[in-house]
Amino acid sequence: MTTHTKPKVLVTGASGLIGGLTIRNLSDKYEFSAVNRRPVEGIPCLQADINDAEAIKPAFQGMDMVLHLAAETKDLYNWAAIVSTTIAGTANVFQAAHEAGVKRIVFGSTGGTMCGYEYDDSLPYGRLAAGKYDEVGDSWPLLKHTDPPRPDAPYSVGKLFGEAAGRWYADYHGMSVICIRLGAVLDTDRPKLLRHFPGFLSHADCVQMIDKCLSAPASLKFDIFDAISENKYRWRDTSHAKEVLGWRPTGTADLYNPDDYR
Repeated sequence: MTTHTKPKVLVTGASGLIGGLTIRNLSDKYEFSAVNRRPVEGIPCLQADINDAEAIKPAFQGMDMVLHLAAETKDLYNWAAIVSTTIAGTANVFQAAHEAGVKRIVFGSTGGTMCGYEYDDSLPYGRLAAGKYDEVGDSWPLLKHTDPPRPDAPYSVGKLFGEAAGRWYADYHGMSVICIRLGAVLDTDRPKLLRHFPGFLSHADCVQMIDKCLSAPASLKFDIFDAISENKYRWRDTSHAKEVLGWRPTGTADLYNPDDYR
């Protein structure tokens, strides 16, 4: 009788919302551990800051994959914190993974890498975010992951660095790097603001996307996937993830009335 060991996955930012959802829902498929500033209950955890390149290295030994979620999230416009954590910290994670022989990094990027399109008044996306649906009409062009990035804040600039670093590690070092441009994952698992209606991502759809990326064939060396639930006012195209990964989102912001948020 053959026993199959579960893939070993190191999670950065494991104490955050998405890290917790992943660990709680996917521990039957993956053996999780963490590198985290705060202790994480229930799994092995090295307490260290990703800003400290040397301190985090032991956590990567023997890992098959890394789910990199850690970032500066308290102030999306704090350049100093974003440079030290979201940019330099991400570089430390990629390099530690490479040195340890990790096969794949799944990188938690953000839909904010494209939300700068909302600032262009000649386009419909700002009006969709503001809930001015009557000014847009019944359809609009969906933005694809291949369209030029347009970040909405320094936080998103930092995430674009991670995507670019992943592209380089995939090309130069042969590591598999999969970037997820996550929509709005909220602790309530429902929209909190009117602007959440286009980009809402349910807990179940988020977990399924992470699972699909962790379990994707080794031949998938680099890609970027938009993760947004089946929302009426969505304006980023999710068909790429559906076609390549077989992702099947079931959540939707349409269960809620935008007028209740005005």
